[in-house]
Amino acid sequence: MRAIRVDEFGGPSVLRPVELPTPVPGPGEVLVGVEVAGVLFLDTLIRRGGAPAFGITPPYVPGRGAAGGVLAVGPDVEPSWVGRRVLVDGPGTYAAEVAAPVPSLVPVPDGLDLADAMALLHDGGTALALVGAVGVRPGETVLVLPAAGGAGSVLVQLARRSGARVVGAARGRKLGLVRSLGADLAVDYGEPGWADAVRRRVGQVDVVFDGVGGTLGAEAFGLVAEGGRYSGYGTAGGAPVTRSTPDVEVRGVAQLADFADGRRARQERVLAEAAAGRLHPVVGREFPLEKAADAHAALENREIAGKALLLP
Repeated sequence: MRAIRVDEFGGPSVLRPVELPTPVPGPGEVLVGVEVAGVLFLDTLIRRGGAPAFGITPPYVPGRGAAGGVLAVGPDVEPSWVGRRVLVDGPGTYAAEVAAPVPSLVPVPDGLDLADAMALLHDGGTALALVGAVGVRPGETVLVLPAAGGAGSVLVQLARRSGARVVGAARGRKLGLVRSLGADLAVDYGEPGWADAVRRRVGQVDVVFDGVGGTLGAEAFGLVAEGGRYSGYGTAGGAPVTRSTPDVEVRGVAQLADFADGRRARQERVLAEAAAGRLHPVVGREFPLEKAADAHAALENREIAGKALLLP
């Protein structure tokens, strides 16, 4: 079968197409024919050797999520799984087929496109957990940074549905997408003084969702009003923000570990919302599986609005 393998840590070029034996599902497993695989920013960190906590070392097949149909089942798995459309929430998904344990499967609702489902598998559930942890209230002002990414695009929609006024921070051509998702104000964080522009337009904000960190995250933190909440969930732009003040409730990236409980229920909820047309996943670009290196490079260069996907 076709797959991508990493034989050494490094730049995007270490993502190499290979032919591997088709996996055989063992006890408690099914074989899924992958139609769409997701690309996470975390995948790029692991590829560079920058995420040792995950314990992944070369050689390995990257990826942590895929969507497709069940082709076969292991010896002790209900045959009724065959033919079902599912998401795989697990490793080694940059491949044409993947053997996955049944508990890692999330059924895809009828009428929901597999690419849209894949776009929500990780980012949708995470966004739902972030909003639930902070508690966005009607009438509050919420800043989402970045607002055009996989999680950010969902956060904009969830905050808007909570009755908040939403400020979406993105760059250049992505601002149009942010407005289309329902943001009341879209600002370009690539422009000098962007935080001051937010302050002039809306004043201080009640909530910041920060998936960037670094200098941009620190600038966003400075916009939080007394009694407000700052929620950091990513470090795409640098180190996590570690500032603290008694006037601001701070939740850092460590909160992501707390979201393990209820993960499956949140995934099913966002899929149901999308199937009902109440939540709109954003698929930015699709790449052939053998172009996984191009997908990683585009993601690292901030060229993609929404989710990047691979098509085996």
